[in-house]
Amino acid sequence: MGDLLTELVKSFGQAIPSIIAAFTVAVVGSIVASMLGKLITQLLSKTGVDALADKINQIDFISSYNIKILPSRLIGKIVYYILMLVVLIIATDLLGMPAVSQLVRDLINYVPILISGVIVLLFGLVIADAVKDATATACKSLGIPSGKIIANFLFYFIFLTALISALSQAKIDTDFIKSNLNILLGAAVGAFGLGYGLASKDMMSNFLASFYSRDKIKMGDLVAIDGVKGVIIDMDNTSLALQLEESVVIIPLSKVATSKVEIFQIS
Repeated sequence: MGDLLTELVKSFGQAIPSIIAAFTVAVVGSIVASMLGKLITQLLSKTGVDALADKINQIDFISSYNIKILPSRLIGKIVYYILMLVVLIIATDLLGMPAVSQLVRDLINYVPILISGVIVLLFGLVIADAVKDATATACKSLGIPSGKIIANFLFYFIFLTALISALSQAKIDTDFIKSNLNILLGAAVGAFGLGYGLASKDMMSNFLASFYSRDKIKMGDLVAIDGVKGVIIDMDNTSLALQLEESVVIIPLSKVATSKVEIFQIS
């Protein structure tokens, strides 16, 4: 029993220098890493690099969660944590813990892969938001109903595609996600297409009728449509407005394609 206790004390005494060295490396390394991280953040913030993230911060998906991406702070944090991992490797080597050191080395090697995945995701977010805005604007200008719903659907479709690509870039197996996502998207697209088609049947007929009537009637014409006579004072992609003596009547353009239209000469 005495020999065992003596051996333990001896082993502990031999390990004290390594423990002190590892502790010193950890303390000094954390201080240096913190100083370098803050210095890089300050330098990058003065160069105006944070302005590059304004487009990303304005995306509804990001702003709704009160998230603000600052490249200067993000890069500073990345540098800090990478340096801390290096410090951890040195400290574990001094303590004679090769398994932990190798684990940390593998983690450091994974950092560039993770960063590339994040870049792919952010790039996909920017593209998805641009497509969303363009779709909403186009639907509004063409008079297509539910333009916001269509724009949001395209945004999340592109975002999910970018998310899967980012996970694949980060070496994460996405086969299970892809298989289930394909089923969900197929069902969602089918349900949306059927519901949207039924709900917007009349609106689409008016939209198509606008091409039929574009060269036949125009603003200022005195016309009679379906028994209603008046002067055309407004006309868009789905309807027209007739000025009567005491009121204004809105007529769907589908009536122009399916009803008798009389055009009178204005003297």
